[in-house]
Amino acid sequence: MSVEDGSDVTRSSLALGARIGSGGQGDVHAVGDGPLLFKEYKVPSKVNGDALADLVAFRQGLVQADRSRLDALAAWPLCRVVDSGRTLGFLMRSAPSHMMWRTSTGASKLLELQYLIRAPKVAWQEVAQPTPRQRRALALACVEAIGWFHDAGLVIGDISQANVLWSVSPEPAVHFLDCDGFRRVGRAAVQAQAGTPDWNDPLASSTDATVDTDAYKTALVAGRVVAQEPYIAPGQELAFVADCLDDRQSDAVRRLFAQAAGERGTRPRPGEWQTALSDRGVISLTAATPRPRPAVDRTVLDGARDRTPIRLRGADPA
Repeated sequence: MSVEDGSDVTRSSLALGARIGSGGQGDVHAVGDGPLLFKEYKVPSKVNGDALADLVAFRQGLVQADRSRLDALAAWPLCRVVDSGRTLGFLMRSAPSHMMWRTSTGASKLLELQYLIRAPKVAWQEVAQPTPRQRRALALACVEAIGWFHDAGLVIGDISQANVLWSVSPEPAVHFLDCDGFRRVGRAAVQAQAGTPDWNDPLASSTDATVDTDAYKTALVAGRVVAQEPYIAPGQELAFVADCLDDRQSDAVRRLFAQAAGERGTRPRPGEWQTALSDRGVISLTAATPRPRPAVDRTVLDGARDRTPIRLRGADPA
């Protein structure tokens, strides 16, 4: 089965395997023995099928390089799954294998953001923690991804510890889940916006999803990753993981984190976080000293002028 053209498929055409996950809005099933998963909504009557089709069309409208970038960043809806005119769910790709971890009993689990922002526990001691430099790189990867989504005209909505995956192999990278919660700016949502406790904008309803609420949650992600603190929020003092940030980065991150506690419309955008967390930062340029202007002999201009008629070519002398 090919889903590359984004066309709807029927549920009856799917060779469904075991249910591998369940959330508040839907269940996730394996599809055959390949890389596809089927998210089936629990209450299809609450689903805006046109909005889901819009997300599918968004991916289809990208040039190949951007489509590949989207696929690397997100478990994006590839096509709708329908039955008798009803939208039942969608197909997506499974998470990258390097963003999974195996428990002591052999079970595979998603490497969610919660394992990055919390202190290690015995229950998940198999999760290898990143080095301080890798931790900064992961925070940078998060804000870069959010910036890419925003530049593409998307609003994310629910950014939290459960729907962002991470890995440091082969390089620091992140991957977003629950992407049917995204929407294009100014467009309808697939379902009522979900919210996650301790990840909501205090100045907005938990059902709001805007570029500005994303900006607040970007601060939560960046701050919580570099501090390894799951509940730190703008307005509180950040204490960074040792050797995670240099002095310039520390000052810049603290400034932006404090700024995120401000009014809506004043929160730092992802690009500002990228500059703060990058190795390069901002290069201050010194204006060049202008060359001195040559002295002007004003006596030539201010003295008496002997003006004579200008003879035009072909004109007869007076």
